[in-house]
Amino acid sequence: MLSPKKTKYRKMQKGRMKGLSQRGHRLSNGMFGIKALDSVFVTSRQIEAARIAATRYMKREGQLWIKIFPDKPITKKPLEVRMGKGKGALDHYVAVVKPGRILFEISGVPIDVAKEALRLASQKLPVKTKFVIARDYDA
Repeated sequence: MLSPKKTKYRKMQKGRMKGLSQRGHRLSNGMFGIKALDSVFVTSRQIEAARIAATRYMKREGQLWIKIFPDKPITKKPLEVRMGKGKGALDHYVAVVKPGRILFEISGVPIDVAKEALRLASQKLPVKTKFVIARDYDA
């Protein structure tokens, strides 16, 4: 029996992103959130930029949850390199986001502050988003 190759990271194909998000499509922690309307790869840098934008507007009041994690490695070959010679080196990590996925959640702030904070966060992301409110929220 052949033993699996031991590498630093699991080699992964890019794949296709079809269908709706099967998990993470409901608010679980916060009262407000943003939901993805497209399918896209979101890089770890984009997630961090969105987090900083939201927390800066909230002036560190309330709580913010990031509901996506970049666990898919993306490789890239150097510029002006001929075809072949194996897979390229690791370049960055991405989170696979499908339509319906909750990206960020907020609680502990008024609705107008949450709406503006999540609007600023969504501008940093490469996906169209929609503001969602929990069912048990009383205005």
